[in-house]
Amino acid sequence: MVTEQALPASWTRFWSRPVGWLIDHAIYRTSVTGRANVPAAGPVIFAGNHISMLDGPVMFGASPRPMHILVKKEMFTGFLGRVLRGSGQIPVDRAGDRAALHLGKRLLDAGRCVGILPEGTRGSGTAESIGSGVAWLALNSGATVIPVAILGTRTGNEHRDHIPGPGRRLHVSFGEPLTVQRRNGEPGRVSMDRAAAEIRDALAKHVRDAIHTTGQDLPQDPVPRSTHSAAPSKSSSRDAGRPPQRKVQ
Repeated sequence: MVTEQALPASWTRFWSRPVGWLIDHAIYRTSVTGRANVPAAGPVIFAGNHISMLDGPVMFGASPRPMHILVKKEMFTGFLGRVLRGSGQIPVDRAGDRAALHLGKRLLDAGRCVGILPEGTRGSGTAESIGSGVAWLALNSGATVIPVAILGTRTGNEHRDHIPGPGRRLHVSFGEPLTVQRRNGEPGRVSMDRAAAEIRDALAKHVRDAIHTTGQDLPQDPVPRSTHSAAPSKSSSRDAGRPPQRKVQ
C-alpha cells in the first residue's frame, strides 16, 4: 500500500521562479525556444534529456510555468535539501519509488506541472533509452507531455559531475506537445510499452532537432550498454495500472 504524501504547498512554486530565472539568465546565458508549445493551463509533464546535474534547475528556470521536478532523494540533505523541499521538488528513491509517482499524479490531477528526466541518470542525453515512469504518469493523468531538449550544461569530454562556469551559453527547447492514451481492448502493459516508446521517440527526435538548430552538440559520452525497456522486465499486465518501480534522478 502506498502512503499518501501531502502535496507541496502552492507558494513553493512562486518564490523559486525568480531563482530559476537568475540561474538561467544571470549566471548563465540561456537561449529558450518553444515556450508557445507549453499549454497555458492544465496538467503538463516536462520530459527532458539528461546530461548534467544542472539540467533540472535550468529546465525549471526556462519553463513558462512552474513545475515540481522528480529529484533523487540523495540530493535532499543539508542546505540543498531544504532548498529543494522549499521549492516543491519531489524526492525519489532510485531503488524504486511508487509513492513519488503517485504524488506526481496527484499534482497533475490538481492541474500542476511535473518535470522528469526519464533517462534516469546523467549520460549521453540522446534519450534513446528512457524509463517507464513518465509513461505511467502520462497514461494515468491524461497530462500533456512536452519534450524538452537541454544542451550545453555539459560539453565535450567534461565529467558527468562537472558544473559549467558562469557565462556559458545554454540551450533549452520546448518541443511539440504530445498526448498518450490507452486504446480500447489494449492490454495495460502493451499501452505502457507503446506510450513509453512514443515519448522516447518524440524526445529523441526533439533533441536531434535542437542540436541541428543550435549547433550545440551533446557531450562525448559512450552509448549506454543497457537496452530500452519501457517497463520492468518482471512486470506483467496485471501491474499496468500500478506505477513502476523506476530509477529517476
